[in-house]
Amino acid sequence: MALHSGYFTVYVAFHCVIAALINCTLAAPGSGSSNVLSLLQPYDFLYYSGVRAYFGEEWAKAAELLEKSVLTKESLFRVRRQCHDDCVAAGREAFNKLDSEQGSMWDLRALDWVQKKAECLRFCIGRSVTPAGQLPVSTDIEYEFGSRNPYNFLQVTYYKLEKLHKAASAAHTYFVANPSHLEMRNNIEKYRRMEGVTEEDFQDRELENEKHWMLYDSALQYEASSDWVQAAEKWKACVNETLRQTDECRVQCEVASQRLPEDRGVDSVDGVYEKAAALSLSLLSCRQSCVTQIATRPGRISAQEDFLPSQLEHLHIAQFKAGDISGAVQTLRSLLLFYPSDKDSLNNLQLYYETLGGDTESQDTQPAQEVVTYISHSLEEKKLLYFGMENLDFSFIDPDLWTPEDVVPESLRDIWRAEKEKMNEKMKAGDQLEDVDDSGFFAGGSVPQVGVTITMDDEVLNGTNRVVLDGVMTEKECGRILQLATAAASAGDGYRGRRSPHTPHETFEGLTVLRAVKLAQEGLVNQSDARLLHELGERARVLLHSYFRSPSGLFISFTHLVCRSAIAGDQEGRLDLSHPVHVDNCLLEPETKQCWREPPAFIHRDLSAILYLNDNFDGGQLFFTNRDAKTVTARVKPSCGRLVGFSSGPVNPHGVTAVTSGRRCALALWFTKEKLYRDMEREEAEAMWAADGQSVVKKDEEEKEGTAGRNARSQAPKERSRGRGRVTGGRDELAC
Repeated sequence: MALHSGYFTVYVAFHCVIAALINCTLAAPGSGSSNVLSLLQPYDFLYYSGVRAYFGEEWAKAAELLEKSVLTKESLFRVRRQCHDDCVAAGREAFNKLDSEQGSMWDLRALDWVQKKAECLRFCIGRSVTPAGQLPVSTDIEYEFGSRNPYNFLQVTYYKLEKLHKAASAAHTYFVANPSHLEMRNNIEKYRRMEGVTEEDFQDRELENEKHWMLYDSALQYEASSDWVQAAEKWKACVNETLRQTDECRVQCEVASQRLPEDRGVDSVDGVYEKAAALSLSLLSCRQSCVTQIATRPGRISAQEDFLPSQLEHLHIAQFKAGDISGAVQTLRSLLLFYPSDKDSLNNLQLYYETLGGDTESQDTQPAQEVVTYISHSLEEKKLLYFGMENLDFSFIDPDLWTPEDVVPESLRDIWRAEKEKMNEKMKAGDQLEDVDDSGFFAGGSVPQVGVTITMDDEVLNGTNRVVLDGVMTEKECGRILQLATAAASAGDGYRGRRSPHTPHETFEGLTVLRAVKLAQEGLVNQSDARLLHELGERARVLLHSYFRSPSGLFISFTHLVCRSAIAGDQEGRLDLSHPVHVDNCLLEPETKQCWREPPAFIHRDLSAILYLNDNFDGGQLFFTNRDAKTVTARVKPSCGRLVGFSSGPVNPHGVTAVTSGRRCALALWFTKEKLYRDMEREEAEAMWAADGQSVVKKDEEEKEGTAGRNARSQAPKERSRGRGRVTGGRDELAC
């Protein structure tokens, strides 16, 4: 049906208002049902009930309710989708009259369409879902299910019920979206060693919603092996699945219940049209946000920019190399809809034409219709959203880099250009981000301790603000601290007593300065050894403060004597690390090469160090990587008295290779430039010595200035990182 131009804008706006109003009516309570027990209950209520049963250790009940909450959510989404499809024709007669009505009758026809479509949807959904089940859930519940927390509860529940196959599947499903969850990784390793558990049990139960990522990774693998026929097949399937997932997301935006906009105050003059506009803009914004949602991997914070266009680029190249020139032309024409003036694409199109020779039919191949539809819908939505930004005080963040400038109102273009430039710069920076260090440290200063030598510097370590110093400790001092560790280090210290917090193939022991001092006062360890442990932190601080030429003060933030021991008989075929690659003050995302300086990362850390005590073990080497967490740039072999120092930020991702035999001990240290975050436990230890009439190791004057503050670890921000599941662990979670 072709609409008269005079009604087109009205139609587009009304269509959005209609969709928004329809899903508001769905939230209203419906008439009672005699078969209410067979209808879908609120999945948030089922989830909360399951969690209560879990904490009450009613394992069978918890498993039943948690499973019901997951299945009910899936069923609710399927019902919404089915009703959306079934009600497409509802009110079609009134809709068709919109094109011919004159005067003021068009609005009545539009409202007739609204009512009939709303009635259809309400009746359809009401046949399967209780009125309470149709209401919107809280943001907390959205977070719980988005981070897959139900599976966290389910894996423990099934373990308690001795249903190991289901426990393994739940653990794997949770871990896919929470790859930084060390405890779950260890649980998965334990399940693998349990009798009767096979690799087939580790299934991702949410895979149906992530098929596009499975296809994406498969296509990349075929590309890497130059199997272009398979690569083209996988890329095409990935594009289709991405479009399908995006459409599904957009439908849920339209059919899911939404709340009506709140009044903006006693002086508000918002009427029906203003509220309808606000709600329709929210709907459009939800649809646009599907781009970001579908382009974000499970467990990741940021979306992959230009996700769909980048797939089309991979696809046309694979098709060309596989010999499907006609298919490559169609895909490239589809890509040009996003970037019509891209020189590389235009040159490739000319190459494909030349390859086809006289095949004019293939040269005239048009873009894929599903891509044409996707872009036309997206552009119309963007126009309405930018109009709302300019005239209705609506906030909208455009998720796409390809948005044409003429879609953006003139008054907003300067801001839009600036934001787009930032996004382009971030994408172009790529690997260049590896070389940028804004820590304020400058390697190359003096080493103010006789006998200490610089063994490796930035050049040898192939990085920025990295150094290896030898001779920081004597063999005798190493022996004393090793003895102290043997006598006093406790299993799982800092990790709630978990003996193997990083890998099930090693045990972990730790000791803090304060605990060593308390044990010394009780006569359980040598007092001089406890004082040496304290003094070594200050020794390292002075050396690194000088070498990295910090213009500000440098304070010890945390000191931890740690030992990692290989578990005998459990080392064959090890492929894991003693400590996975990470960054000490931000959350590393290897896929996007971003590092988010936000909790639960220890964002106050500025400088990191490891002071090694021994070398009589196998493995356990420190290594640095690029931000991809794969490309190793340098390795450091431990030895007595060797100090490794480096800035704690994203220029220095690092990990530890597996300790396959023996016991590796080291003193892990972190430093901060902010006095607020200094290690208060050290001061408590010093106060205990002072109370006993013992002298305290001197500090720099700048560390003496100012008033004492609370332990900074108790002051660290508590907010949750966006879009990320909970991460457990103690204060030394990033110990090396």
